[in-house]
Amino acid sequence: MFCDGCGAALQAGQEFCGQCGKQVKEGVHLAYPRANRVQEHVRLLGIFWIALSALNTLQAGVCYVIANTVFLRPPEAGGPPPFLHPMLVLLAGVLLAKAIVGFAAGWGLLQREPWARVVALFLAFLAMFFDVPFGAALGIYTLWVLLPAKSEQEYEAQVRSFGARRS
Repeated sequence: MFCDGCGAALQAGQEFCGQCGKQVKEGVHLAYPRANRVQEHVRLLGIFWIALSALNTLQAGVCYVIANTVFLRPPEAGGPPPFLHPMLVLLAGVLLAKAIVGFAAGWGLLQREPWARVVALFLAFLAMFFDVPFGAALGIYTLWVLLPAKSEQEYEAQVRSFGARRS
């Protein structure tokens, strides 16, 4: 048995610690290491980025289908203005590109890749302005978890320990 104040070895039945004088409490004391903030939230962030990217992929697909069905008729036949079809195809492409980068960021966070933190922070800034409401919420959550300087140190420590386990 050890003192929970200073860590000194204790004898059975000892009431006070010989090193620090702290009273020894009877019973079993379980102590779990407290996970740091990044460690607690980075897995959830990875899952959320993958989920948002799946939603963006679905949006891109719907946008592309609508562009090639509804907005493909010529204006002479009562169709919409001609600029809408290329605009919607471009929007579908941008959504798909954002989804691909989001999938990469989510996978990278789950695998504790060194580059994933920077990619997730970049996406978070973009999502806060261009992907309301879900992307904005996820962007704020990502910034809260990954942006502080201490978070960078904690994430790099996880990258090292996770990489050592894979090797």
